[in-house]
Amino acid sequence: MRVIAGSAKGRKLESVPGDAVRPITDRAKEALFSILGEQVRDARMLDLFGGTGSVGIEALSRGAEHVTFIERYKPALKAIGHNLQHTKLADRAYVVRGDAFKYLKKEHIGPFDIIYVAPPQYKGLWLEALKLIDARPELLTSNGQVIVQIHPIEYQEPELTQLDLFDTRLYGSVQLDFYALLDEEEEA
Repeated sequence: MRVIAGSAKGRKLESVPGDAVRPITDRAKEALFSILGEQVRDARMLDLFGGTGSVGIEALSRGAEHVTFIERYKPALKAIGHNLQHTKLADRAYVVRGDAFKYLKKEHIGPFDIIYVAPPQYKGLWLEALKLIDARPELLTSNGQVIVQIHPIEYQEPELTQLDLFDTRLYGSVQLDFYALLDEEEEA
């Protein structure tokens, strides 16, 4: 696992021992950032279920203004901290030890340009997080988007009122779903 591009290009990232964290594959991460392109530059990002920090660190390396990482698993927090120091990107990051769902309910957070949701698999946590974000559209900037990383067999059609699925990409066992706020005209 490494940083693919930007200021920290080529730096290897520490992983989390065991199988509690499922980092995104380099292939899927490269595709994700190819899709996002220049949207990452100067973006404010929320990396829920931060894991190793790989996605948020890639965003910082490519010019994101700031990334907030939310993680509650102690070994993963240690890996995020190490990886931020190793890549020299810690000055534009904020790491929160805590529950992602409680964080999404807090007042005075956001707005974010990108919210990345990649929870542990097969527990429906992605859907719970997506519904919390849907209930709080103020968490996103007007052009913001939510990206969900799941295994394809986990997908089920979510009932949403503020967010719209506009793209899905498959990379082996990684499915990336892209959501944006509904246009006001579409809501009417």
